Amino acid sequence: MSLRHAVLGLLADRPASGYDLMKLFDTSLANVWAATQSQVYGELGKLSDTGLVTVTAEGPRGRKEYAITEAGEAELRQWLTGTPPTPARRSDSLLRVFFLGRLTRLEAVTYLESEASRAATRRSALQELEGAVDWDEGPLSVYGRIVLEYGMRQSVMHEEWARWAAEQIGSPDTP
Repeated sequence: MSLRHAVLGLLADRPASGYDLMKLFDTSLANVWAATQSQVYGELGKLSDTGLVTVTAEGPRGRKEYAITEAGEAELRQWLTGTPPTPARRSDSLLRVFFLGRLTRLEAVTYLESEASRAATRRSALQELEGAVDWDEGPLSVYGRIVLEYGMRQSVMHEEWARWAAEQIGSPDTP
């Protein structure tokens, strides 16, 4: 997935400024794709330069509103239907787990308990987000709720797994 397609997808729903897009990222995509303000504004410039979006309005202090073009719609559609997703293969936390044998048993268990705590905190934050969003029947709400549910289920699984792993490491039978 790329920032390009995330921005095109958000603009396919309705025109937006860079500020509006950042709010949408924070409330809808933060679970699956994080972006900084400079990344979003930089991507909007690139998309505009390549004709995938166009500036539809300009306001005070240089505020620009962008809309997706037909070429942008075609790019988004091609990405959705013609490009298989790249499986996520990198996990900083699992890489650390792989090498926990270099630590004392207590340090390893403490790390795993911290993973469980972070997952619980993430789940709570997602539950708060679910309650704070003004859901409607539009596509971003319908599919956004589906993605949010994935994040909540994933955080539950991560927490349960980390607690299980801590028990395994804490067992006297574990080397």
